[in-house]
Amino acid sequence: MSHHAMQILLAGVVVLPLIGALAALLPAPPGLRGRNPDQAVLRHGVTVTGVVLAASIALTAGFDHGDPARMQAQTDISWIPALGIRIHLGIDGISLPLLVLTALLTFLCALYSYFKMPAGPSPKAFVALILVLESGTLATFAVLDLMLFFLAFEMVLIPMYFLINRWGGENRQYAAWKFILYTLLGSVVMLLGLLLIGLKSGTFDMVALATDNGPKSQLSHTVQLVAVLAIGVGLAVKAPMWPLHSWLPDAHTAAPTVGSVLLAGVLLKMGTYGFVRIALPIAPDGMHTFAPYLAAFAAVGIVYGSLACLALARRGAKGDLKRLIAYSSVGHMGFVLLGIASMTPTGINGALFANIAHGLITGLLFFLVGALKDRYGTTDLDRLAGRTGAALYGRAPRFGGLLAFGAIASLGLPGLAGFWGEMLAMFGAFKPAEGLSRPAFLTFMALAGLGTLLTAAYLLVVVRRVCMGSKETAEQEALAAAPEEGATAGVTPGPATATTAATAPTAVKEKAPAIPDIAPYEYVAWTPLAALTVLAGLWPAALLGLSDPAVQNLLGGGS
Repeated sequence: MSHHAMQILLAGVVVLPLIGALAALLPAPPGLRGRNPDQAVLRHGVTVTGVVLAASIALTAGFDHGDPARMQAQTDISWIPALGIRIHLGIDGISLPLLVLTALLTFLCALYSYFKMPAGPSPKAFVALILVLESGTLATFAVLDLMLFFLAFEMVLIPMYFLINRWGGENRQYAAWKFILYTLLGSVVMLLGLLLIGLKSGTFDMVALATDNGPKSQLSHTVQLVAVLAIGVGLAVKAPMWPLHSWLPDAHTAAPTVGSVLLAGVLLKMGTYGFVRIALPIAPDGMHTFAPYLAAFAAVGIVYGSLACLALARRGAKGDLKRLIAYSSVGHMGFVLLGIASMTPTGINGALFANIAHGLITGLLFFLVGALKDRYGTTDLDRLAGRTGAALYGRAPRFGGLLAFGAIASLGLPGLAGFWGEMLAMFGAFKPAEGLSRPAFLTFMALAGLGTLLTAAYLLVVVRRVCMGSKETAEQEALAAAPEEGATAGVTPGPATATTAATAPTAVKEKAPAIPDIAPYEYVAWTPLAALTVLAGLWPAALLGLSDPAVQNLLGGGS
């Protein structure tokens, strides 16, 4: 494919969702209104995100896979000459997979919403916000100017705020405000670091700054330290890194299903991508100084996230399944940060692989948990495993099987996508970059290994309680309910009551409401994520072959 065609495709991928968002707010043209205006605008969202996905696939097909380290499909136009800010777009083997993942997840969310629109205001605003969110996320992975990166980074905050605040569940206003305040405060600090780099080097161009003999050579050690500290705080909030993660569980718990999918699947990746694209190549000395601290926070986050999930999963904790998966993201993203902190090709490749794997697997899990809430009206684990016990294997076997598949993929079973990223991140910590303390990183690796065991523990507990139900809890609740049922029916207490109590578990099981298994539209929305999870697990070279040359080039100062 010609360079000009690639330029048009990349620009179209970034700009088309914005145009689609504006069009979504306008009345539907005659002949495209369908049965009602709501259906028309939801169909519009599916169409626009589908075209963006097709363009991203075409971009992948035209990408020169023989030279993934080179920036391709570049557009470089002067925008604000007085400040040296340019509209500079381009992709390489690091950004391309994230671009396609964003387009895929947004299309699947639009398709899912067409059939299962979350309760809330008019779908017009909902579709427009989803498209603005997509444009901002795609731009983050495509721009090569520090100021454009900041603008794209901020562009996603307002749409996500309104998606949580207007279409979310319980405590949505609190969660939305917490999300926006945390991320905005982090972004203000990050902006100061970006401005410091631009002013000291004389350019905001990320490609030039990543080159050893370019403007980067003008950045002193002190400047790099301050820049990495400032930029790192903003990126760590979005990542999310412990202890700056506390906005995440509330946001996920309150967000609508598609909001949770996009938040976990692509928005968290913006923070880790910033570390790889900006901090590592532009301020390597500063990154080298702070790498042990980043690794320490990452290792603590891995263990902390797993322990929090174990606490939520235990019986009687009244843990929310959405909240549990949100805390699991803190642990999984800890592996990404640990790989980056190793500053080795192995660790960074593992981090980039774990980014994609987490987007696929956690996106699938949030889809499933949202559907579970639609069926039961709750995601409270005690209620799901109690009297109304889900027992999905028996009642909705395909749904239960897919939920178990997602959990097993999330715990890093070999042969599935979750395994490779975590393993490579720990390999990177096993032998970190020269100058980093190996004993310290071996300790961090050991903590990460403990985290994998804890992850397996809580996910298997969740599968047992939700997919198999909890026989003990069901029997206790049935015994407690049996006398009330007998009194209501006019049964005299005595031997008959004991008989009723003895047979209560069977009665409860018979009275348990039927739930639908996977619907056709759910198959369409979920199957690509499950299939790609298996494909990435069995053929990791497809992703590593793209990222490794680009990572080697990035760590080599552009040589």
